Amino acid sequence: MKKTVSKLKKELDKWFSLYIRLKDCNEYGMVQCYTSGRVYHYKKIHAGHFISRRHLSTRWLEQNVKPQSAADNLFGQGEQYKFGLHLDSEYGLGTAEELQLIARQPFKMMRIDYVEKISYYKDLVNKIKKEKNIE
Repeated sequence: MKKTVSKLKKELDKWFSLYIRLKDCNEYGMVQCYTSGRVYHYKKIHAGHFISRRHLSTRWLEQNVKPQSAADNLFGQGEQYKFGLHLDSEYGLGTAEELQLIARQPFKMMRIDYVEKISYYKDLVNKIKKEKNIE
């Protein structure tokens, strides 16, 4: 039986989140929080979104999502101001504003888009885990 789009979306969130938390981690699985600079194990950190996940056009956009501690992501409401400053510093002035514009664009994903993105991020996660020899 085919998975529902909501199940595919949930699965894509899982693999994308893992990728975001793994891609910059060291060989011990440790990664730095984008907004606080503190270091956490990738299993103990979130994939924090600058623009809320409810906006599908930026939900899986790598520039919009960074490793972020639970303290900053949940209790600090994502530390959006700091997040935006870091984005502008990393990618160039105006990046945070550009992401806000992208978020307002209409965006539709088809079932095949979800399936392809799941496969893409799943492969990347497995490749990173193998390269860094982390579980």
